[in-house]
Amino acid sequence: MAGIGSSCLSLSCNSNFRTPWLEFKTHRGRTIPGKSVVWRNSRIRAEVNFVNAEEAKKLIAVEGYAIVDVRDKSQFERAHIKSCYHVPLFIENQDNDLGTVIKRTVHNNFSGLLFGLPFTKLNPNFLQSVRSQFSPESKLLIVCQEGLRSAAAAKELEEAGFQNIACITSGLQSVTPGTFDSVGSTELQNAGKAGLVTIQGKISAVLGTVLVCAFLFVTFFPEQAEKLLQIFPAS
Repeated sequence: MAGIGSSCLSLSCNSNFRTPWLEFKTHRGRTIPGKSVVWRNSRIRAEVNFVNAEEAKKLIAVEGYAIVDVRDKSQFERAHIKSCYHVPLFIENQDNDLGTVIKRTVHNNFSGLLFGLPFTKLNPNFLQSVRSQFSPESKLLIVCQEGLRSAAAAKELEEAGFQNIACITSGLQSVTPGTFDSVGSTELQNAGKAGLVTIQGKISAVLGTVLVCAFLFVTFFPEQAEKLLQIFPAS
């Protein structure tokens, strides 16, 4: 009669960048008189390597890491690292079922309007797209704007068997201008800013400048300021 059993041995060690562990799994199969047929397989997994911008730059220049940008299309087009690969973790949700239409309308009138964020959903072809361009042994630096999407994408890739994954802690918003050669209409750290928030910021900057100039004028030229005030009739 066939017998089924399994055992697992786990070994681990530490390094500066990641903590790999080696798993050995032994599966007992069909029992043959006088012999026991055993299948063994082993798997090496490595934790995601979280680095700052300067460390990421060294990974690219010295160790040959390829850059995979997982941001949505709008942020990518505003600014991205030169020669990177764009594989969005989320894509614009254009589904037309009633629930999605309601959610999209609410989103576009609030978050979309204020912050310029598109209404998105998980990209069902994300893993397939990465696999079509890279092997599991490839060295990949995953980037996004705040660091959340890159961490989620890195976890998915690690679980799929990719062994050399790194992410920039806090994302591209923490990158100092000039750290990477970039392409786009703005700096990498500002690519996530859009919508009415950016307009409000510009208006606030202009009003602030006007108020400062008015204060300096009244302080250093009080007589001229008084004459100007006399031009306007008292309310």
